[in-house]
Amino acid sequence: MTVHSTSPQFKQNAARALSDDQLQKALGNVKQGFIDKRQAAADKLPEFEALRDAARDIKNHTLEHLDLYLEAYEEKVKASGGHVHFARNADEARDIILTICREAGARTVTKGKSMISEEIGINHHLEANGIRPVETDLGEYIIQLRNELPSHIIAPAVHLNATQVEEDFRRVHTHLDAKRDLSEPVQLLTEARAVLRERFLAADVGITGANFLVAETGTSIIVTNEGNGDLTQILPKTHIVLASLEKLVPTLEDVSQLLRVLARSATGQEMSVYTTFSTGPRRGTDADGPENYHVVLIDNGRSSMLGTSFEEMLRCIRCGACMNHCPVYHAVGGHAYGWVYPGPMGAVLTPSLIGVDKAGHLPNASTFCGRCESVCPVRIPLPKLMRHWREREFERHLTPATVRSGLQFWGFFARRPILYRFVTRIAMGALSLAGRQRGRFSWLPMAKGWTKYRDFPAPQGETFQQRWKRERKGAAA
Repeated sequence: MTVHSTSPQFKQNAARALSDDQLQKALGNVKQGFIDKRQAAADKLPEFEALRDAARDIKNHTLEHLDLYLEAYEEKVKASGGHVHFARNADEARDIILTICREAGARTVTKGKSMISEEIGINHHLEANGIRPVETDLGEYIIQLRNELPSHIIAPAVHLNATQVEEDFRRVHTHLDAKRDLSEPVQLLTEARAVLRERFLAADVGITGANFLVAETGTSIIVTNEGNGDLTQILPKTHIVLASLEKLVPTLEDVSQLLRVLARSATGQEMSVYTTFSTGPRRGTDADGPENYHVVLIDNGRSSMLGTSFEEMLRCIRCGACMNHCPVYHAVGGHAYGWVYPGPMGAVLTPSLIGVDKAGHLPNASTFCGRCESVCPVRIPLPKLMRHWREREFERHLTPATVRSGLQFWGFFARRPILYRFVTRIAMGALSLAGRQRGRFSWLPMAKGWTKYRDFPAPQGETFQQRWKRERKGAAA
């Protein structure tokens, strides 16, 4: 594991998040800032659902033939004058990047937004070897100042408010006038822009991620709303692209379809402000661009997901729609998940990459409401995949003994339908009678995990089995 994970402490993390008033207020911005905009953008495009089907099929086809597309992509990058490096794990990826930076004589490295760079912990590695990495996405820059992980994959500082950002800027930007006015967000943005512009001009190497890699042309593509990605890859003499294997797509036509669902799903935009295509180093007729172009393709557990129940997770295009619509994420935020990837996609991907023994709580942090699957632009069945992880956790005896014994107790009755119906009728009647006055219970034996945080409603009316039997009779009549 590259970046220290607190996923095993998810319950404690979540409890702290629930009691953090500032965080709870900030998380309201997720619901207000993303959900309605996504829906409006989708409604304006009659073929949006058909595009989701096409995006799913493109990714499935690519994963099925990933070895061929990797070879084709490598050939095209080499033909354009670039270099491709394959890294089996985070250690190899960090060593490759450090070697490239040393060959470039780098002292300062600017970085565009990249989740895979968070995954492999490249910033800490460069710092430990005397090279200063500078995040240039505004949200990433802010959390770098705070030494935090992103709390969201497209809005990394969504858990913060303007007052906290002002405090961090005053703490770090000590070379600026202490009496300057930072009371408005635009003033914070202006200050960050001025500080980062100096970093752009001083950088020896620029590192970006990649939203897509095109096998047809050897092109890497990034989408941004700030333009920092362009400056990161154009100004330094060396540009390094970091990408995981599943970012491959076959053709530019395929990319055009994926781009139409990406921004709409992520931020409710038709397209991001900047969509940047990079193919190799600067050519003789180019006005600008890097002299050296390197692509580091990182596996780090992805290939072991191919051909398994979790291969569908590799379709993910990192739009963040699943967490934008997730009631659990709305309640606890991203840091509670304890690693790089939060929300429903993190609940599936994190156990795949660091192990269900370390991240087994995450697939259980779901209401299974299905909202994540309903908005995923590539139709990943996230609830099904979380259920698969729950099954593996149970098979490996990683679930608590109380949960296992409770399931065994329930299973005893479930295998005996007559006894099950009799016992549920008795239990329903008893609980209904006991809770008749208040309509709910603040405490119940064997239900402390529920009643610790909320009341348990008293049962009313028929059991499910009784209602099912009655309605079937009515339908038959």
